[in-house]
Parts: sequence; C-alpha cells; structure tokens
Amino acid sequence: MKKKTLISIIAVALVLSVSVGGVLAWLTDKTDPVVNTFTVGNIDLTLAETTTDYKMVPGATIDKDPVVTVKADSETCWVFVKFEKSANLDDFITYTAADSWTRLEGVDDEVYYRVQDATTADVTYSVLANDKVAVKKTVTKGMMDELKADGAVQPTLTFTAYAIQYDGFDTAAAAWA
Repeated sequence: MKKKTLISIIAVALVLSVSVGGVLAWLTDKTDPVVNTFTVGNIDLTLAETTTDYKMVPGATIDKDPVVTVKADSETCWVFVKFEKSANLDDFITYTAADSWTRLEGVDDEVYYRVQDATTADVTYSVLANDKVAVKKTVTKGMMDELKADGAVQPTLTFTAYAIQYDGFDTAAAAWA
C-alpha cells in the first residue's frame, strides 16, 4: 500500500511538473529587438550684409541689405530679427522692415518675426524693405557738422537674428521670451 501511494504521489508529481513545464513554455516568448536611433535636430542661421558704404546725404536712399539665412537641414523654427538703433537715428534715417516680417507686439524692443518650416535648402529673407534706408530731407548741414565733433554719437542701426525651435511654443511672444 505504501508502495502504491508512493507511486501515485510520484505519478501526480510527474504530471504536475510536465503540466507546469508545458504552461511555462506557453507563457514565455521573445520578440526581435526594436532599435530606436535618435538623430540630432538643429537650427542654423546666419545674418550677412554686402553693403558697407553708408554716407548720409539729405533726401538720399542708401543701399542696406542685411539678409537672414536659415540654413539647409534646419528644423521648423521661429526666426526673429531685433533692430537696435542709436538714440539719434530717428533724427537722420527712416527705414521699414521687409514685408515678410511681422512686428512682435508687447515687447520693449523693435523685434520682427516669422516662422520657417523645416528646410533642406538655404532660405534667405531680406530684413529691410527694398534693401534700403532713407536719409530724411529735413537733415541739415548743421546737423551733419555736429556729427563731426569729437565724441559725437554717430547714427547707427544694428540687426541681430535669432532662431528657436517651433515645437513647444504656441506664439511668437512665448518663443521670444
């Protein structure tokens, strides 16, 4: 009887071990690996100008051609141009931003912006309308002579271009901030 009980126990144990082994075989599996390769996104930007001679003559226009270039392989981005002028520039010069730019409202600085989609080729934008500034007709010889005095502040207009990724910013103001 002990022998039959022992054989029965061993038989049940074998059946259980085969059953468990079979279930484990059914519950295990392996997939092929999925490789995620992360590449680098980038924004590349230049600001260049070919004109350099800015002699003021009352009523004359002066060629001034600053150009922003969003370089090939740049991601979609907000592009900004900040205009900085000397305190006396408005006494001598007028200018207008090119039509392709929108004035950023609600900031103290004179800033213009646009959105540039991802690009595989260089994309260029003129900063100034017609690539020119104008000397006011109201500029006098006396005003010009004052600029020749030692320590006189010369009228200046400076441009700086900026770009930031488009993703993550709902508005130009948020991207500029």
